[in-house]
Amino acid sequence: MVSSTIITRRKMPVARLKGRVALVSGALRGIGRAIAECLAHDGATVIITDLDALDSAPVTEALSQMPGSAYLRLDATQESEWQAARDEVDKRFGRLDILVNNVGADLTGKVQDLELSAWHRLMALNLDSVFLGTKTFQPMLARTGETTPYGSSIINISSIMGIVGLGDVSAYNASKGAVRLFTKSNALEFADNGVPIRVNSVHPGFVDTPLLRKGMQNWAERDGTLTAQDLIDGMAQTTPIKRLAQPIEIGKVVAFLASDDASYMTGSEVVVDGGWTAR
Repeated sequence: MVSSTIITRRKMPVARLKGRVALVSGALRGIGRAIAECLAHDGATVIITDLDALDSAPVTEALSQMPGSAYLRLDATQESEWQAARDEVDKRFGRLDILVNNVGADLTGKVQDLELSAWHRLMALNLDSVFLGTKTFQPMLARTGETTPYGSSIINISSIMGIVGLGDVSAYNASKGAVRLFTKSNALEFADNGVPIRVNSVHPGFVDTPLLRKGMQNWAERDGTLTAQDLIDGMAQTTPIKRLAQPIEIGKVVAFLASDDASYMTGSEVVVDGGWTAR
């Protein structure tokens, strides 16, 4: 057994991403914000992207909390906006070492009740955005990867719902499952062709974010018998650790995958769910 003294002395590496540039989509709130903060803490220059205006309060607050970071407004469902972001990153920084495809949304409901337009919107946010980010920045990441010991890094945020199914979330299951396999295919494509980019996916369980709470409120309103808090409490109780994750617990895993500490990892799916899928 490892002694408590040894555990106490272990510390997270500091500045292990110094000199590297990272772009995180959907980074003003929730998991995306925590990812950006963890990357910045480890020394990366972080490009925060989201839909808010540059002069909005959330952007001002985020930039004040992460000195040296930058903000780009980006609709991650539009190829032209990804291309504009690429040109701006190249102009201002000349490189990109880390791409985190995080932007996304949820959609719940019985399959017969889902609107096709809602399905298309969810796929655009959860899946098209990952494709567009990867496609647009692949050449820059490949170029930068030639200059670092273990290449550049793409981290795609999927979900445990990309691994296991759950009733009434078929659209979300489909989108996140696609992200999982898109990640593996890209990892093999790049490795087989000598492209220095590692690609991995992260699969959070239930994380206490505004998005989750809004989703539970919508579910409760449809159900009519349970409150949003009842649903959240139920999630916690069905998780072996008996609580929801905090966003920073996902952010730390992403920072690890972005670093040389994960140098031998590509095509991996990293589950961060408090033991939920272990049952």
